[in-house]
Amino acid sequence: MASRLTITIRNLLLSVLAAGPIPKHVAFVMDGNRRYARSRRLEVKEGHWEGFNALKRVLEICLRLGIKCVTTYAFSIENFKRPKEEVDALMELAEQKLLELCQKGSLLDEHGVRLNVLGRTELFPQSLQNVIKQAEEMTRHNDRAILNLCMPYTSRDEISTAVEKTVQQALDSEYPVQWYVCEITEKTIEANLSTSLAGSPPLDILIRTSGVRRLSDFLLWQCCEDTQLHFTSTYWPDFGLFDFVPIILDYQAKVWKNGQVSVS
Repeated sequence: MASRLTITIRNLLLSVLAAGPIPKHVAFVMDGNRRYARSRRLEVKEGHWEGFNALKRVLEICLRLGIKCVTTYAFSIENFKRPKEEVDALMELAEQKLLELCQKGSLLDEHGVRLNVLGRTELFPQSLQNVIKQAEEMTRHNDRAILNLCMPYTSRDEISTAVEKTVQQALDSEYPVQWYVCEITEKTIEANLSTSLAGSPPLDILIRTSGVRRLSDFLLWQCCEDTQLHFTSTYWPDFGLFDFVPIILDYQAKVWKNGQVSVS
């Protein structure tokens, strides 16, 4: 457990950071669980369990800073191609931890966080689908912050689904239009993205851990304008406040330099 001095220093640091401009929406590619496990001669599933602990730790930091929306890449559609044993372990972890995350007195309950699970949830086992619905329902009335878990998700799937919804809305409208005058714009597509439907503000910062410098089909639309990208060599299970501080300071420096006003 952290010492009293460590907790005091952490709280002081958070208070100082919170006095400056704070991003409204931060996203994480939680990468490095498997390499973390291998580096410590642990089973892969133990790396994923430690990754969940890191999620709770980082989410608390974000909420203490006043960040209103956190989006995480929890499981890619492509991850179904991983070994069955690893996929099954991830499904088990999700079932066990989702409800724990949302229960009365939990972090989400304390901070009034609404949970949204974004992606093709119909690809999950029925038992996990049921847990997801229950977890989302438990936080449905929370309105102070948002946690988006993208699982199973890819950005290309999100964008293509948004286009399909846009077209279907035009076909289902009270005044049907011919296909050749059905206008699909950036605005109509953006309105049907998973994050928009979940009530998320524009993305300010995207962080990827573990030293890999690519987006891996995550929030490609959302981060194409004004989003700051940060890549850190720290494995996700090790990511914490002192990895986050330089990123927040960099964001604040750019806000002040550009003369922007941060509204909490």
